[in-house]
Amino acid sequence: MFLPHYPTAMEVQARRRYLLEVAILLFLIQCGLGQPEVLNSSTERTALLSLRSSLGLRGKDWAIKENPCSAWTGVKCKAGRVVGITVSGLRRTHNGRLSPRFAVDALANLTSLVSFNASGFLLPGSIPDWFGQSLVALQVLDLRSSSIVGPIPSSIGSLSKLTKLYLSDNSLTGIMPSALGQLLQLSVLDLSRNLLTGSIPPSLSSLNNLTRLELASNYLSGPIPPSLGTLSKLQSLNLSDNSLTSSVPSQLGNLSELLVLDLSRNSLTGALPVDLRGLRSLKMMYIGDNGFEGPLPDGLFPSLAQLEVLVLRGNKLDGGLPGDLLSRPKLWFLDASNNNFTGNLPSFVRNTTAVFNFSNNVLYGPLHLSPKLNGSIDLSGNYFQGDVKSKIKAFLRGNCLDKVPDQRTLEDCSLFYAQRSLHFDGLQKGTPDELERHPNNNNRLKFIMVGIFGGFGLVIVLVLILVLFLKLFGKGNSNKRGKANVGPVPEGDSPSLPKDPVYFAGLGDSFTYEQMLQSTGNFSKENIIKHGHSGDLYKGFLEGGLPVVIKKVNLQYLKNEAYSLELDFFSKVSHMRFVPFLGHCFEREDEKLLVYKCMPNGDLANCLQKVSSSEDDNVQSLDWIIRLKIAIGAAEALSHLHHECNPPLVHREIQASSILLDDKFEVRLGSLSEACVLEGDHHQNVFTRLRRKSQSSEQSSSGSSPASCSQDIYCFGKVLLELVTGKLGISKTEDATTKEWLEHTLPNISIHDKEHVTKIVDPSLMIDDDLLEEVWAMAIIAKSCLNPKPSRRPLMRYVLKALENPLKVVRDESSSSGRLRATSSRRSWSAAFHGSWGHSSSDVNRESGSGPKQPGRVSSNEIVPEPGEFRDVERQD
Repeated sequence: MFLPHYPTAMEVQARRRYLLEVAILLFLIQCGLGQPEVLNSSTERTALLSLRSSLGLRGKDWAIKENPCSAWTGVKCKAGRVVGITVSGLRRTHNGRLSPRFAVDALANLTSLVSFNASGFLLPGSIPDWFGQSLVALQVLDLRSSSIVGPIPSSIGSLSKLTKLYLSDNSLTGIMPSALGQLLQLSVLDLSRNLLTGSIPPSLSSLNNLTRLELASNYLSGPIPPSLGTLSKLQSLNLSDNSLTSSVPSQLGNLSELLVLDLSRNSLTGALPVDLRGLRSLKMMYIGDNGFEGPLPDGLFPSLAQLEVLVLRGNKLDGGLPGDLLSRPKLWFLDASNNNFTGNLPSFVRNTTAVFNFSNNVLYGPLHLSPKLNGSIDLSGNYFQGDVKSKIKAFLRGNCLDKVPDQRTLEDCSLFYAQRSLHFDGLQKGTPDELERHPNNNNRLKFIMVGIFGGFGLVIVLVLILVLFLKLFGKGNSNKRGKANVGPVPEGDSPSLPKDPVYFAGLGDSFTYEQMLQSTGNFSKENIIKHGHSGDLYKGFLEGGLPVVIKKVNLQYLKNEAYSLELDFFSKVSHMRFVPFLGHCFEREDEKLLVYKCMPNGDLANCLQKVSSSEDDNVQSLDWIIRLKIAIGAAEALSHLHHECNPPLVHREIQASSILLDDKFEVRLGSLSEACVLEGDHHQNVFTRLRRKSQSSEQSSSGSSPASCSQDIYCFGKVLLELVTGKLGISKTEDATTKEWLEHTLPNISIHDKEHVTKIVDPSLMIDDDLLEEVWAMAIIAKSCLNPKPSRRPLMRYVLKALENPLKVVRDESSSSGRLRATSSRRSWSAAFHGSWGHSSSDVNRESGSGPKQPGRVSSNEIVPEPGEFRDVERQD
């Protein structure tokens, strides 16, 4: 019989001891993993402190008493050694800003450094020779837009582990060192937009891992090295805007992985090699503004099945346009203008929106455009003849067409066709220029027209004299308001501005409707950005490649004010914080077009959306420094409207989507179509079109009039909360969900406790204790702006000063150490926010329109309540 074994007391004790040892071991492992990285090398710590001093970095970012690996912004450690330093985006001290320089000698002692990023951080000076001798572990070097001068040292070729080298947008001079060919691990080499001279070194052909080669906008000369065709992994080759000569080497056709080829704006000559058909992955080819000549090679384009953009502009190419080029299934942009292409235009059908430009060539014959062809096509400056029956939007000036304006003369067209022994039908079908081409047969008609217009002219002169007389008489009588001289004629007695947009003709450039169609692909759905309440927004490109945003205002659905108010705004107000207005198009009666400069980073709402939803490491994160910069920029724009414009203006559309961001994340405020004069202001006649909105207009969610500065401040408070919390759409709506979210979020913002705010901070933000104080301060400012009582919200100029000095909001100024306050009275908090900026009762009166409550200084509590008392205020409301 089998009997079960029962453990003895000794065995039980041994098992318990074993389990206890395992538990202790697991606990120690867990504690070890949770510990922050600690810098073990005293030499590297000294080097970091030296770098902090030489670059003039603020103690707030690199605090001496803190652990560099865990608390210093931009410093990354591994195994107790410094492996990454990013000073991009950091701000210098006052002395550091006065004398910036390339002073990074301390990096030589950081022998484990893998990445150094100083993009956008000013480092005037030259790259030292020791870079390649000491930074042996370096893999990424980013010095873009750092004001670097001088040559590229050959010692960089010793950085054998380097994978990415960014030196663009500087003032580097001299030749490209051939030693760059020693960087065998390099995948990205960007030297564009510098002052480099000489030829492209053939040694670059050794960089077999290279995927991007950017050498644009330098002064490079000589031929393109044929050996570049051996870079089998290359995906982007940009040699544009240099002085390169000779022909394109056929070896470039071996770059089967290439996606973008840009050789434009050089002095390249000869014919295009047919071997370029090997670029089977190519999507974009830019070879415009060179000296290429001869016909396009047969069989070149059938192999380029992925081609989307082709620019041949400004060469000497001739022969016919191959039909296989126009039949590329993915081709949506083709610019073959200013060449010598000849013959007929091949028939082609296009079911997708596309833009074609064949202007200023030698194309001729009947013009047959398929009615199925979409997009736009520019055929001006050729010799097409006959009638045009297609409904496609085409630019046809400078041809020999019937019933089309701005055509060539009969003599030019007849001579052209006669020289080629071709039949010409003539211009006998009533073109608008026919009268000018047959002057001998139309003298009688000319005399009749002169008589008619002369008579009209005489009538107009008489009318003008009569009007002038009446005005002079009126000034002497009707506008005199008696001997008491009680003031000028009221605004209602003066004639109103004309409704015609000719009033704004001098505002920005005047674009043609054809230009607008061509730049937006005939206002295609693919180019629409969004449907705005004042018009649809489209992206587009003007001639020369300038990206723009075009607002299309359809007057069938929107009132005239939808665009005239915005135009009046730009005609009266100018500030760097508003979106740049480029021009307009008023050709059509039913729709008006406004053109703005495109902001590369879009709007704040989209940026926050990308950060929250994207898993791509290449998406630039909105770190706290950028978010604070955005908040200050938006506050500057609103402060200008509220306090520097006369009369004061109200934006009325403050939300994340109206805060536009340029390439450096500088704010350019948009959505200006609803801007109007402050309610109750007595100087509205200064802005004849930006007039007050009626009291019957829709009230805001907070109960204040839409035409009040306090409503702007309320909406700006929600924008600040979006920046702090990363919560999307808070500033866009004021529905029940938003109100509920605010009710749960605002109690976490307290002047008495910094830690509470950590519950609502955006999880994507990487912040240390110093930065947390700024986050805390912005949250407090946001809560003040969201006070339910409009009269207790801070004025925008004080909001701006608070954002510029956030630590004043959360630190006790009476303390010599500047430590955080553990407790605070209402008076001391208000003093930190307002007291040092000394506002008076007039500040409140200007917003509310009421008289002063008492002479002298208004207490801080009347302007902004203590945040801790928000619940009491809400109960009173």
